[in-house]
Amino acid sequence: MQPFGCQRALTTMMRIAVVVPGGVDQSGEYRVIPALLALIERLSLHNEVHVFALNQEAKPREWHLAGARIHNVGQRYTRLQALRMIRALHRRSPFDLVHAIWSGACGQIAVTAGKMLGIPSLVHVAGGELVALPEIGFGGRQSWRGRTREALVLRAATAITAASGPMIELLAALDLQAQRLPLGVDLRTWPARVPPRRNGSGVARLIHVASLNRVKDQTTLLRALATLRTSGLNFHIDIVGEDTLQGAIQALCAQLGLSARTRFHGFLTQRQLRPVVESADLMIVSSRHEAGPLALLEAAVAGVPTVGTAVGHVQEWAPQAALAVPVGDSVELAGAIRRVLEDEELRLAIAHEAQRRATREDADYTAARFQAVYSSICARRS
Repeated sequence: MQPFGCQRALTTMMRIAVVVPGGVDQSGEYRVIPALLALIERLSLHNEVHVFALNQEAKPREWHLAGARIHNVGQRYTRLQALRMIRALHRRSPFDLVHAIWSGACGQIAVTAGKMLGIPSLVHVAGGELVALPEIGFGGRQSWRGRTREALVLRAATAITAASGPMIELLAALDLQAQRLPLGVDLRTWPARVPPRRNGSGVARLIHVASLNRVKDQTTLLRALATLRTSGLNFHIDIVGEDTLQGAIQALCAQLGLSARTRFHGFLTQRQLRPVVESADLMIVSSRHEAGPLALLEAAVAGVPTVGTAVGHVQEWAPQAALAVPVGDSVELAGAIRRVLEDEELRLAIAHEAQRRATREDADYTAARFQAVYSSICARRS
């Protein structure tokens, strides 16, 4: 007998519940994740999509965005309320499946709802769910409770996806099968630009796009820049991202004598960010962990290559489409930055290959792949 939740999946549009932590603000510009909006918009063209946001706003509320209905769960009894919302909507008109973007609380809600309603669940691992970095208090596997929760969630999911090769390897080490499925860039709103040659000013233009936090490790970034300054490299860096460390990174920047070469922009919308990225010669990633990152993909589409620590796409793309160095190694990071800036043909070769990969796996590719996964897991349950 075919499960009730999948009965329409192979013949007509599907009804999908998507669980996310946030990134779907009603403005469509602030407090959003552009790649997530691009995915929701494309899925909504062929499906009825309901997005359950756990932490977008403090109180429950609903709005329309990117063709989907957004259900903000609110901060009181979030998991329980999310399950109640999903169940109530399922009773009115059944969902075909429930999809978590991120594991953790999102994955827990998705697989619980799936079991409760008798429909498939898909979990996309998109953050630090599989790592433990106790020195900075980060990762879903820091405690036995976290490890147990992730094991139960991921083993209960009908299917698992993750953004990059290193994430697939982490899952395989836990004896979990998953499909590599990156969250791609929307080429309609963030179009490809032919990688340009550096201008003749002699000043290297660097960019770093990430929230200021301990996972993104701007300390290693600034120490690498201090090494470059001491060696005589003439550069300027734009650092874009919300400050969550109460000015600690800006203070370190001043302490290292880098203030005149650094501009902290804070948060920028996509429209504000694009010209800053286009002005750069090189994107720098200094993270201790990444599933992606999306900043690398956006830079690649805009014709800007990346040098960074060996995480996520940086690791899987090196050495043809990025240069990777050991995590936390500021000296190696400085050396890789200098190497690319002093070899224009190498810089352009990396930029072209990175752009080829990022445009091949764009937002349309992501949506089509997820749609195929939906059909596949529903067919299996049939």
